[in-house]
Amino acid sequence: MTEPVQTVADQLTIEDIRAAASRIEGAVVRTDCDYSRTLSEITGADVWLKFENLQFTAAYKERGALNALLHLNEDQRQRGVIAASAGNHAQGLSYHGKRLGIPVTIVMPRPTPTVKIMQTEAVGGTVVLEGETFDEAYAHARAMERQMGMTFIHPFDDPLVAAGQGTVALEMLEDVPDLDMLVIPVGGGGLASGMGVAARAIKPEIALIGVEAELFPSMYNRLRHNDLPCGGDTLAEGIAVKEPGVFTSRTLRGLLDDIVLVDEGSLERAVSLLLQIEKTVAEGAGAAGLAAVLAHPARFKGRKIGIPITGGNIDTRLLANVLLRDLARSGRLARLRLTLQDRPGALFKVMREFDRHNVNIIEIYHQRIFTHLPAKGLITDIECEARDKEQLDSLVETLREKGYAVTAVELN
Repeated sequence: MTEPVQTVADQLTIEDIRAAASRIEGAVVRTDCDYSRTLSEITGADVWLKFENLQFTAAYKERGALNALLHLNEDQRQRGVIAASAGNHAQGLSYHGKRLGIPVTIVMPRPTPTVKIMQTEAVGGTVVLEGETFDEAYAHARAMERQMGMTFIHPFDDPLVAAGQGTVALEMLEDVPDLDMLVIPVGGGGLASGMGVAARAIKPEIALIGVEAELFPSMYNRLRHNDLPCGGDTLAEGIAVKEPGVFTSRTLRGLLDDIVLVDEGSLERAVSLLLQIEKTVAEGAGAAGLAAVLAHPARFKGRKIGIPITGGNIDTRLLANVLLRDLARSGRLARLRLTLQDRPGALFKVMREFDRHNVNIIEIYHQRIFTHLPAKGLITDIECEARDKEQLDSLVETLREKGYAVTAVELN
């Protein structure tokens, strides 16, 4: 990927962030930072959540995009801006560009899901589809920048953008001055750079912990000089960055106290808990901070932690899958596989045991043909719902006592 062109001095100060806060005040939502009693009980930490998923475009990215837009001179405003993004930066830039009368062009790879294209166009952006990968879309955006005289606004590797993102930490420490740790999702590093600079200037002793998806440990590799593989299908697509920023890497190298990785199960659990407990929708990247506290409880126990819920743009079908998978992991949903004899009443006898244990049957799958069993045997998968894992375990124990071969189909 071509290295980004820096738009201002290659450093970031608390004065830059405070100026950004004044500049964007009233044009972005000053989101709440609230204490979560239940999540605190679950994690053993004092958990405070900053609900950036309640911005108009459902993500903190509006802050940096707007700050960068407000630095444009009149000629730059007339020529318009361009970016390569298929995520929240595209929507934040498009929304505020339209509001300010600045044309915004977003280059996305051709395979970008239609819903993301429509969301960006709905808030005022012009979408250009080019290339099969993000790198190809990025290269095309930089070419259009040169050919058409537009201003390129990088999603993270730009001090102006990072300054806007840093206003999240200003607000958190104004609302809860005695926070002693911030747990910040890291993709390209813009949010962590801005928040880290702001927090360290206001409260030098505060602990700063970055969080990356285990499948995309790009900043982790950069800062720790590791070479872990980077790639895969992660729920936290908003922080799935293969190459972190140049400016942001330099900033975070001397800023973060630690950077931790979270697996997909922890991300799924965090998304589910935020919906169940806080009644708020978070995307995978948006829930990464909470996922870290869930995955590494000893690291955070007893600390007063601020966690930004950075975004809420998650596909509804994906959210449904996450919630159902979480129910399965907790033992409330299960798929039990039984081997039966293909004779009248065989399935009825099994159903009676489900009834006796008050376990609800959702679906039944019979398989007679494609099995390794004799012709008179069949495999039956029963999807069921119970009050808790103990109730399901009791049912399985009873079935086995009555001579049935029972296995639970496990999640990956």
